[in-house]
Amino acid sequence: MPQTQTARPMDGTGLARRIVESSSATAADIRRRTGVSPCLATVLVGEDPASVTYVRMKRSRCEKAGIESRHVALPASVGTAELVATITALSQDPTVHGILLQHPAGPHIDERAAFEAIAPDKDVDGVTMHSFAAMGFGLPGFVSCTPGGIMRLLDEYDVDLTGKHAVVVGRSAILGKPAGMLLLGRDATVTYCHSRTADLSAIVRQADVLLAAVGRPRFITGADIKPGAVVIDAGYNPGNVGDIDFDTARDRASLITPVPGGVGPMTIAVLLAQTVEAATRQLGLS
Repeated sequence: MPQTQTARPMDGTGLARRIVESSSATAADIRRRTGVSPCLATVLVGEDPASVTYVRMKRSRCEKAGIESRHVALPASVGTAELVATITALSQDPTVHGILLQHPAGPHIDERAAFEAIAPDKDVDGVTMHSFAAMGFGLPGFVSCTPGGIMRLLDEYDVDLTGKHAVVVGRSAILGKPAGMLLLGRDATVTYCHSRTADLSAIVRQADVLLAAVGRPRFITGADIKPGAVVIDAGYNPGNVGDIDFDTARDRASLITPVPGGVGPMTIAVLLAQTVEAATRQLGLS
């Protein structure tokens, strides 16, 4: 592909809207058949402004989609034991179909213990070890929402992953690692990298599919993009800036996700879709 050709933007906003519309229709059908609305419980520890905003946005999207939103606000002083007990009670509540623990929950909290209190069939955010293993083994379960949204975007744009070299820059437990496993499950050859990878640029230049999730603004520039590559920017930094330098990368890539409007909207859309799917299963409708 000529380096002067501008990449086609991948519209996450439009695809997310269609996913939410489909989920809303399914939620309405569930209510019609059972009298029960799918319910997502959100748990927030403290009053971190960014976390409060994220939770408010998720609750608003739930309500618009016809999904009941139950919010549990806990003080910043709450300990791990009380948080685990709260999540365990939600896991045992048959009127709750999905659980989201907004993180970070605080430096004094054992987040892994809190995540593991979420019942696997209610882990609609894909954060438990059970969900991680299911993604790794290709078994039924809920995927981490951002990687799941990325895979849906790739499918929407008919990206054939078979035999392609996918480079994932980032290794978080809810983004980089599961994204690589999902790509591997679709027959891509996956290389994991991170901010400390030696000669990172040389590896990035080999990528047919590049996923940036390192959390550093404009960390990867167009000079390191293989001509014709599919570029997925899963970073979000202050000022609406991703991990990819969009202006230089779009002159090299064939497809690219903008920030905002690319991966971000897909995350919440997958969360809502998986909540409705969880309700469908728990109510015996699948």
